[in-house]
Amino acid sequence: MSTSDEVHENVKKYYGSRLASSCDLQTSAASCGVSCRPAPGRVAEALSLVHPEVIRRFFGCGLPVPAKVEGCRVLDLGSGSGRDCYAFSKLVGQKGHVTGIDMAEEMIAGSRKYIEYHQQKFGYDETNITFVQGYMEKLCEAGIQNDSMDIVISNCVICLCPDKRAVLQEAFKEGGELYFSDMYASKVVPDHLKQDPVLWGEGMGGSLFWRDLISLAHSVGFSTPRLVSASHIVVHNCELKAKAGDISYASGTYRLFKLPKNPKMSKATVTYKGTVADFPDELEFDSSHSFKKDVAVEVDGEMAAVLQSSRFLPDFKIQILHETEPNSDSAPQYCHLNPFLLADRLGSSVKQCSKTGQ
Repeated sequence: MSTSDEVHENVKKYYGSRLASSCDLQTSAASCGVSCRPAPGRVAEALSLVHPEVIRRFFGCGLPVPAKVEGCRVLDLGSGSGRDCYAFSKLVGQKGHVTGIDMAEEMIAGSRKYIEYHQQKFGYDETNITFVQGYMEKLCEAGIQNDSMDIVISNCVICLCPDKRAVLQEAFKEGGELYFSDMYASKVVPDHLKQDPVLWGEGMGGSLFWRDLISLAHSVGFSTPRLVSASHIVVHNCELKAKAGDISYASGTYRLFKLPKNPKMSKATVTYKGTVADFPDELEFDSSHSFKKDVAVEVDGEMAAVLQSSRFLPDFKIQILHETEPNSDSAPQYCHLNPFLLADRLGSSVKQCSKTGQ
């Protein structure tokens, strides 16, 4: 698998014909994003309305659904069976729109079969969902224009992509937020493991070392990634586990924001108004930031910039403290962004059926 084309072809074969359902995966990746807290009511309802066959063919590893999506334009990178697209179709409402892109013709054809079913299920006059075949590294070639989306999501697919920088660059061009779940490694995956087609197909060969996501996001122009949730991933297959050696894997859901050029990084006091649907008393923004209604909280300059430039601005009272963030000579440690530490803290690890480990 020395070229991007070879990697893409291997992934198409692995998911298009070899796997019949998520139960055929050799890791717990398809269920590793299960949260310790129940999903908000509207999210749970939306998922319950998705066609059973779409659910059966779902291979994702989390629940990448941010708050406040009604009326938004959403792009799903690597939409697969369409599960997340159809859930978002319900959540964004008739005034919003969802686009799913996948490189596998079989996946696109399969997901398109249920467009009319969900339109009728949701009671919409016309569909608000589109599926296109193409590569997430080349969105314009698939007919998706720059700055045409409000939110970009992805569900355990970037780990299957050979050029992750290109994926983040394309997502950065698209919209205000990238909110995605993916597999991460506890250390840099060596090149010889990346050449194994099964390891790559399971997401293990192509998983980023979690710290590399931070530097990659910064190099593209995104804000510092914000870790939302995490779970340990269980490798069922003994042969694959032996190949991985001392590398552990975790699922992490992160959110990255596109900030204005050269934003002023000033600390601020912010107060949540309780106006986001499903979160009247408290808004859990990420694993490090939870905002209670009418309670003033001091945040750093980047968090203040995120709130000021995102769709959440109307939901907060923001008072800039006019204190510029000091430059530090020491490199930040980012321990709060480590998905393995968060998974330990949450006690989150989910086992699932597989061919070799029922």
